[in-house]
Amino acid sequence: MLKGKTAVVTGSTSGIGLAIARAYAQQGANVVINGFGDASAIERERSAIESEFGVTAHYSGADMSKGAEIATMIADAENTFGSVDLLVNNAGIQFVAPIEDFPVDKWDQIIAINLTAAFHAIRAALPGMKARKWGRIINTASAHALVASPYKSAYVAAKHGIAGLTKTVALEAATFGITANAICPGYVWTPLVEKQIPDTMQARNMTKEQVINDVLLHAQPTKQFVTVDEVAALAVFLASDAAKSITGTILPIDGGWTAE
Repeated sequence: MLKGKTAVVTGSTSGIGLAIARAYAQQGANVVINGFGDASAIERERSAIESEFGVTAHYSGADMSKGAEIATMIADAENTFGSVDLLVNNAGIQFVAPIEDFPVDKWDQIIAINLTAAFHAIRAALPGMKARKWGRIINTASAHALVASPYKSAYVAAKHGIAGLTKTVALEAATFGITANAICPGYVWTPLVEKQIPDTMQARNMTKEQVINDVLLHAQPTKQFVTVDEVAALAVFLASDAAKSITGTILPIDGGWTAE
């Protein structure tokens, strides 16, 4: 379905981003993965994409808090592969604190990586997509693009901003064969979430089951985690010709969280 296309997926050395990059590669796209982490682990993931799917996979260590590095990443991908056809803005970080205690540097960092990075990447990739009359821009938002939670002021502000950015880009690119959509996952089972459980058990004097059901899944009526493969499958659909009329949408995949 995506043979001959190139996908750049930010924040894709693990979790949702890696699942999307692998799903696009499975459909025949060459991919650029990006993110921080252990260099040998990243290389294993990159080489696995190539060997499993028969595509070319490159790694970019661009810092998503630096606009110049993001622009260079897009330019390098276009120079290497000839195009950037699919852009997934997935990189994100989190910090939790009451707003009066929220560190200013953490606010700035979250806004930069979770929101401004997407602006820089879209700004760099859109001219080529317009010239080719085809493109798919997918922003990983969150249920927090639609609803708020206490103590997550920067994250919620950034994700609401991603929703607005997505709609604006969709309108500007609508006549160029380009779609822009935001995927809004609820709680997704990732290694990062799994690693938080023991500390939460200790801090709250809870069992593992209580942490999962009463803390992590409290907001999700299904009482089940969203999986990275489910999110990736939605990203694949949005890249397909069947979804060419879906643009400017903010799509929850959250186990019913935002239905309440």
